[in-house]
Amino acid sequence: MSMFNKEEQEFSPKGEETVIGPSVKVEGNFDSQGDIIVEGHVSGTIKTAGNLRVGQNAKIKADVEASNVNNAGEIRGNVKSSEKLSLSSSARVIGNVETGVLSVEEGAVLNGKCKMIKKEERETLKEDDENKKEEKKRSKK
Repeated sequence: MSMFNKEEQEFSPKGEETVIGPSVKVEGNFDSQGDIIVEGHVSGTIKTAGNLRVGQNAKIKADVEASNVNNAGEIRGNVKSSEKLSLSSSARVIGNVETGVLSVEEGAVLNGKCKMIKKEERETLKEDDENKKEEKKRSKK
């Protein structure tokens, strides 16, 4: 049984899932509606309405925005998580974070400012995100 079983369940795919493997390097703006797993290298921006899981050997040089972020690797950039940001013992974040719930294991590194979002603010952000999704859908038609 995995040590992170409870967290893995929180990050189970709700829709499409994108995996950036350990040998993959992505540069540019990455925008998704589903869950993303990063095991490789990403430079630019990552934005998803779903969840983001960053593997232990992953390196991200990007601003990150997701519902839930489970980081075991390195993120150099700002992290915005509307729900929960989890930093495992191997995690490194060099940048500012904004989240509703913050979980930090002993050994994790966080160098930056931390802003906690109240539940009411998170709900407003969720509504804004849902409105943006609807607008995108309408504009594509």
